[in-house]
Amino acid sequence: MNSASSNLTNNATAASGAVSPTAGTPATPVAAAASTPVTVVASTNTTTTTTAAMLVASASPTFSPLYQQIKALITQSLQSGEWKPGELIPSEVELAGRFKVSQGTVRKAIDELAAENLVMRRQGKGTFVSTHHEARAHFRFLRLVPDEGVPHYPESKFIEVKRVRAPADVARLMDLKSGDAVIFIKRVQYFDGVPTIVEELWLPGLIFKGLTAERLVEYKGPMYGLFETEFGTRMIRASEQIRAVCADAGAAQLLNIDLGTPLLSSERVSFTYGDKPVELRRGLYLTSRHHYQNELS
Repeated sequence: MNSASSNLTNNATAASGAVSPTAGTPATPVAAAASTPVTVVASTNTTTTTTAAMLVASASPTFSPLYQQIKALITQSLQSGEWKPGELIPSEVELAGRFKVSQGTVRKAIDELAAENLVMRRQGKGTFVSTHHEARAHFRFLRLVPDEGVPHYPESKFIEVKRVRAPADVARLMDLKSGDAVIFIKRVQYFDGVPTIVEELWLPGLIFKGLTAERLVEYKGPMYGLFETEFGTRMIRASEQIRAVCADAGAAQLLNIDLGTPLLSSERVSFTYGDKPVELRRGLYLTSRHHYQNELS
């Protein structure tokens, strides 16, 4: 087994994402145009005037199915904030009229968005923008669950919160320049009073300007809920790598365990819309009473 460094910086793994378009910019169909691109505007106050026929006619040999183009337009509206987290989006009939396509095409687009947890269907109520404040969303990115009992969210003790310059490995994983400002957070998470997780997080300083230790301490919900509500950043997906390590002196002290105790070491890059990386998280998990659970499909 490897030795777990107290600053959790030994397990850097390359991961990157394309920078997302600026919120509010015109949405463009996924398919590339054969000549002049066709621009489709999806805004709060106006509806699109480009028809499905124009979308198809402008498609190049790399043409994507029409429902995927509609999915891209709906995603653009989510990204721009036209529909906020937790809000009801227009019905399938309304969206079909807006985009000049069939209701079945819209339904297929929403099916994929629901599968990706970007929206959530509620029987008899409609389709809502997913939010990290939903109870079920709390455990989407937290995979450590108790061997016995009901999964529940841990309590956090913040060890350090500061604004620093991004180390080279952190900058590479987050698609930043070396030396760019980042918010560094170190915390210990407790389940039923037992220290179980040591985490270090890096967040882009430009996006999370104003995030302080005081705000983190006073906020009682999941951290991703705070990011969504106060910083307009929603985590869409994550790429994670896990390996087994041995606790070094720093981890042993924080977790109140013996030196060399087996731990799970994880490194996760979380992305928002447009596959833009907005968080690097490195954690050490004590699994004497918990296990890492994932569902594969």
